[in-house]
Order: sequence, then C-alpha cells, then structure tokens
Amino acid sequence: MFNGRNAKKEALLQFAGKLGLYGLITRIFPNTLTVLNYHRIDDPHSQEFSTFKSNVSASPEMFDLQMANLTENYNVVSASDVTAWVVEDRPLPPRAALVTFDDGYFDNYSNAYPILRKRNLPAVIFLASDYMESATPFYWDLVAHCFFMSQKDYLDVPSLGNFSWSDEASKDAVVRQVVEILKAKPERDKKRLSDSFPKLLNVSVSDEVFKGMFLSWSQVREMRANGIEMGAHTASHPILTRIHPDDARAEIVKSKKRIEDEVKQPVHCFAYPNGQRTDYNDVVIRAVRDSGIKSAYTLLPGPTRFASIKKRPYQIRRIFLSYKDTLPRFAAKLSGLSRLSL
Repeated sequence: MFNGRNAKKEALLQFAGKLGLYGLITRIFPNTLTVLNYHRIDDPHSQEFSTFKSNVSASPEMFDLQMANLTENYNVVSASDVTAWVVEDRPLPPRAALVTFDDGYFDNYSNAYPILRKRNLPAVIFLASDYMESATPFYWDLVAHCFFMSQKDYLDVPSLGNFSWSDEASKDAVVRQVVEILKAKPERDKKRLSDSFPKLLNVSVSDEVFKGMFLSWSQVREMRANGIEMGAHTASHPILTRIHPDDARAEIVKSKKRIEDEVKQPVHCFAYPNGQRTDYNDVVIRAVRDSGIKSAYTLLPGPTRFASIKKRPYQIRRIFLSYKDTLPRFAAKLSGLSRLSL
C-alpha cells in the first residue's frame, strides 16, 4: 500500500513512462548494457512464505510482465555474449540487456525458468555452490524464519540491540534491520549469532524446513542445456573483503570448479556477494581474474556503458530489483534512474 509520498512518486513515474521518457533515455544512450539482478521469484505475501522477504525480487506474475517489458524495449543477450564482447570484441547490440539471478534458489527453476523458456530468453544464475542440494539456509533466511515462527514480540541481544514489534509490518522491519546488522559482522560472528536465533526467539527449527530450498545439480544441468548459463558466486557466500585473501581466493576457485565439474561447461563470469563498493577491491578482483573468470558483476546500479565494460570488465553494474517494484518503477530503474533515489 502506498503512503502519500510514495503515491506521488509512483504517479510521477507513471507519467514519465506515458511521456516516453524511459524509451528516450535508452535511445539517447544505446551503447549500454543493462543488467537486471534478481534473487528469488516468489510471493512473499503468501501464508506459506516464512523466510527473508527482502530477497524476493518479483512474484511470478510480475516477473512475466517484466520480461515482456524487457523484450519490447531492449535486446536481451547472454552472459557469453558479454564475455565475447570483453575478450573477442564481438559486438553487442544497442540497448543490450542481461538477466541475472543470485544464490541459486529453487524458485529460479520452478517459477522463473518456465517464463524464460516461454519467451526464449537467456539468463545466468550465479550459484553459491555449497548450498546446492543443501538444507542449510543462508543466515538471513534462518533469522527471518525464526521471527516468522516466534510468539515473542521483543528481542534483546547485547551485541545486536533491543527490538520490539507489534504487527507483521513492524516485525518485517525488525527482520530487515537485524539482517543488516548481522551483515556488517565478521563472518565467524555472523554465523554464531544467526545460529543462536532459534533459542533467542524460542522456536524449534526442523531439519526439514529448508529442504528443497536450493537448486539440485540435475536442475542446474537441465537449465544449462536450455540456455540458462551458470556463473560463480563463491562457495559459502562470504563478503570477500572481510575474509583473508587466501580464503577469498579459495572461495572463488572452489565455486567455479564445482560448477564446471557438475555442468561440464566452463564458468566465465562471477558475481560478488553483496556487491557494494566495499565488498570487492583490487585484491579480490585479481583473485577473480586469476581463477580464469573473464567478467564479474557488482550490485552498483546501472546501466553500464560498453566502453566502461571494456575498461573495467570485473566491475559491471547490475540493477537490484525488489518485489516492491511496480512496472513503472521497473522501467525507471532500467533506464538508469535507479542511480537516483526511487
């Protein structure tokens, strides 16, 4: 539901779309690559959804509408096309767009893949390889699930802070705040703290809760055989600048090798976990390049000019998408207005 300020902003975005502003921007700057970043394709409002809502990028219905909009306004390319531009100078079409997913959730297969196949669209999924076929959740999903199941209305943890909530909306806000606090912690502390949440919130987490949450390798191979490429996203999803450089290098190499062993195809692209400016540096970029990867993707808002990709192929921008994005907001983000406050 929009509040007054958001409603005005949404009306302005719709008006700009009706004026053709977004199409005008793409025509003025045709030599750009627009990379879409998705995580999960699901309905975060369903009664069965019990994990981290903020990791949902779109419902299946909205994803279908977005893919229709994308094909109308952009020339969709594959990750291999981008690599060929970087390595071989093979041209990209004007208004090029690339669809990407992070982490490797099962709903990429169950909900996104059929829509991509229907529209004959390529995409790339960046896999956190240790989680494939695993029932071990990411820390954000474990924490969110504990909040979902808990009957408590407060949390008091000295190393995290004091929190209270009175309804679903305020609980969701607390979940987002706690996950952001955990994200900033060193990797070892992050795991220790997140593993304590069942006890902190007085819930029991069954071994079956997260079973089937991630892709199986057979599903990965099926998608790879039908135009969906696989990229590396580390093995266990640490923020690479917060671990020892040798460990960062091992995470990159392990992920790449495991995927190649499973799909029998070379992995040539990589996505930095979290993907902000402080989450990769020259040391990390060098480790990615030395592994044999040809291009890497951040989560800084795009699009990226072709010339910039040539100069910095390990810092390609991507546009983060949220289930809260309406179609006008989606179009605005893709045009480059995501660099502003939307």
